Amino acid sequence: MTSPLALYVHWPYCARICPYCDFNVVKARGGDEPAALARAILRDMAGQAAELGPRRLSSIFFGGGTPSLMTPDQVAEIIAAARALWPADGEVEITLEANPTDAEAGRFAGFAEAGVNRLSLGVQSLDDAALAFLGRNHDAAQARRAVEAARAAVGQVSIDLIYARPNQGVPDWTRELREAVALGPSHVSPYQLTIEPGTAFDRAVSRGSMTPVDEETAHALYETTQDVLSAAGFDAYEVSNHARGAPARSRHNLAYWRGWDYLGVGPGAHGRLTLATGRIATATARKASDYMARIEATGDSVVERTRLSPREAATERLLMGLRTDEGLAWSELTALALSPGHPVVTDLAAGGWLAVDAQRLVATPKGRRVLDHITGQLATAPQGIEALGC
Repeated sequence: MTSPLALYVHWPYCARICPYCDFNVVKARGGDEPAALARAILRDMAGQAAELGPRRLSSIFFGGGTPSLMTPDQVAEIIAAARALWPADGEVEITLEANPTDAEAGRFAGFAEAGVNRLSLGVQSLDDAALAFLGRNHDAAQARRAVEAARAAVGQVSIDLIYARPNQGVPDWTRELREAVALGPSHVSPYQLTIEPGTAFDRAVSRGSMTPVDEETAHALYETTQDVLSAAGFDAYEVSNHARGAPARSRHNLAYWRGWDYLGVGPGAHGRLTLATGRIATATARKASDYMARIEATGDSVVERTRLSPREAATERLLMGLRTDEGLAWSELTALALSPGHPVVTDLAAGGWLAVDAQRLVATPKGRRVLDHITGQLATAPQGIEALGC
């Protein structure tokens, strides 16, 4: 049986660049470039498919940027091409990210007709002052209308929220979470605000005009997130992702966390592919103009093909797998020489950070709160006789 394949399509254009964003995005532009980029993505898919060989398509994710700035016809063409290149055994989860502006919500029915069956909305907040601070181009009323329109169009709706904003307290965040849940999404992704280097927020912190929340407040807001969403019937199946039952879990994101193969197309898209030569990390040209020029000249968008060593691949699997409530199998960690009896593993299990049995390694809810620390210890754990204390 061929391995499943997740397809990621990166659309870099945004109507506005948010001050916290460090993704590969550019200000949306008119002219012929977006249409030319959509055509280049189709050629990119065909070119990379030739290298991959037969695969079974499991999911498509249109991310960005703001892929809801694409036309439904462009989305439909890409979906049709993907299905032709990689036939699927069953239903394919097809997600498209969208901003909850009234203009974009007006396209939701068209995206559904194109084949999209899941919408991920960048709501970020239901407070108008917070939305202005975050640089969003929608207000809370538009967000509520967009969730309603998305549910009517596709049924499965995920909403992103950002917490740990300056001066945010637990009572306000509790009210906001409860209001978000009341809108009826099947999936909620609450992300703690992080100050990424090179962003507008990073410059604001450097100037002293913005002060991030302290660690104690961030921890309290995280705990509130878990409590409120759990009480509302959402499973915390990943560090920053909560689903109302197993069918609402993001199949595409699970492909990342489970170490499945995923193909990246579009400017600056990344992929992980298992080929005859081993586990390969790929990256396409970042600038749209460079991406299109490479495809026009050579048919190949990929500027980086890196073969991961067994230890690198196992470390990546550890970092991703422990993010989820299902963890990962010991057989995937052979290159790290980790086992249920490894001293570092037994110490972390004794402290309540890990749940361990003969088959799998899982981070407990307590462990997922400090996951960077846990994975750091495991990834650098001594091997061989040193690990046994000899």
